[in-house]
Amino acid sequence: MHLHPHWKALIWPVVVLVAAIAGVAATAIWIGGDIPVYIAAAIGLILVFWLTVWPWLVWKTTHYVFTNERVLLQTGVFSRDRRDIPVSRINDHSMSQSFVERMLSCGTLTIESAGERGQSVLNDIPNVEKVQTRLYEIVERDRDAHSFNDDERAKPVTPSA
Repeated sequence: MHLHPHWKALIWPVVVLVAAIAGVAATAIWIGGDIPVYIAAAIGLILVFWLTVWPWLVWKTTHYVFTNERVLLQTGVFSRDRRDIPVSRINDHSMSQSFVERMLSCGTLTIESAGERGQSVLNDIPNVEKVQTRLYEIVERDRDAHSFNDDERAKPVTPSA
């Protein structure tokens, strides 16, 4: 699975974009004149970049990748932060949802691993219930594979005649 945060992370950026456009249009209609419109447009442009474009870039460059070998967490627009959690090191995982998140089918997934960092919190995971169930299946399959190998190594080898 390769996921980005849920689209709900982009609700406020869209509201800011619409408000900035409305503010510039209202200034042009009610106040008029070039200078007030240019000032309103400049303020709107700054707000749009800071509160709309930047959150979209953060959303677009945040990746949650789940494979049968690891969980990869990657963030960053200009610089990149990446964390790989091997499936064999995952001790526990849990999910939580608020009422609104349940309606939007998203939530927070917390993964505890045996390592220096310990706990990773993944916010705004789309279909978090399915993701947690799939992660459980991957972890259990990995544990079964390792326990099978351990059982095979523990058996004494008998010489054949």
